[in-house]
Amino acid sequence: MNGIINVYKEKGYTSHDVVAVLRKIAGQKKIGHTGTLDPDATGVLPVCLGRATKLCDLLTDRDKTYEAVLLLGKTTDTQDISGAILKEQPTDHLNEAEVTKVIESFKGTYDQIPPMYSALKVNGKKLYELAREGKTVERKSRKVTIYQIHIKEIQLPRVRMEVTCSKGTYIRTLCHDIGNLLGTGGCMEELTRTKVGRFELKDSLKLEELSDLAQNGRLEDALIPLDQMFSELQSVVPAEKYISKAYNGNDFFKNQLSEDGKFCSGEKVRVYDAQGHFIGVYRYMEDRKMFHLVKMFLDPEELR
Repeated sequence: MNGIINVYKEKGYTSHDVVAVLRKIAGQKKIGHTGTLDPDATGVLPVCLGRATKLCDLLTDRDKTYEAVLLLGKTTDTQDISGAILKEQPTDHLNEAEVTKVIESFKGTYDQIPPMYSALKVNGKKLYELAREGKTVERKSRKVTIYQIHIKEIQLPRVRMEVTCSKGTYIRTLCHDIGNLLGTGGCMEELTRTKVGRFELKDSLKLEELSDLAQNGRLEDALIPLDQMFSELQSVVPAEKYISKAYNGNDFFKNQLSEDGKFCSGEKVRVYDAQGHFIGVYRYMEDRKMFHLVKMFLDPEELR
């Protein structure tokens, strides 16, 4: 099977656990996920099967939306409620207006220092492995963007909020940073990823549901074709005499299309053959009136 399944990751599973279970359900090895969720977190985890694994990096780069519960007054070593408590501070003096003002100040781009308990590598070793050895190493801050923070409920010391952010943003670190700015400390108590690019929580399926589909021979019902990931792009079909160029990932010219069209320089397009096989994504080069390969998705087996 080739495509993407919108999996609902349940609490207690690692992202790798989900992939391992899905390999058994689907009966194939070539499967990859598109962005780690912590074991205690739940929500959307797009999983790529077959040739769609070429999309893993692309989907990981998409903006994401989360619903999180910030617990003020507790600082932990993991920056979430599962960690060891490092410090507890009173929150009685806080008021909703002050908390709201500080949370909203994080909208925009800011320098975030990744947590020690993360899968980032330093000198070939994952940070969480070093953290479990009791080691702390210096981490470089990196710019992340918080596009929106919508406060859904305040019941101090807890705040429920919806966050839309750029790739690489740690929500538990955001909670930690908000707590620090308020002077009380803080950690993440709950996290649900509700959206990754076009994938939404309401459309996600639990592993049990996917297993039931597989047992009834209907797992492909949950599969989203990989060309749908580029549905916003124009589609083009090279003329039959030039289709071998596209099959081989070679450049082809605008006047070699089966139908003429208008394209902007640098514009990406979906390329198909006359039989509807998705070949790949190409970019139009206006100066040469030519299309150049960005990513190939065609399996030669489809042509047999």
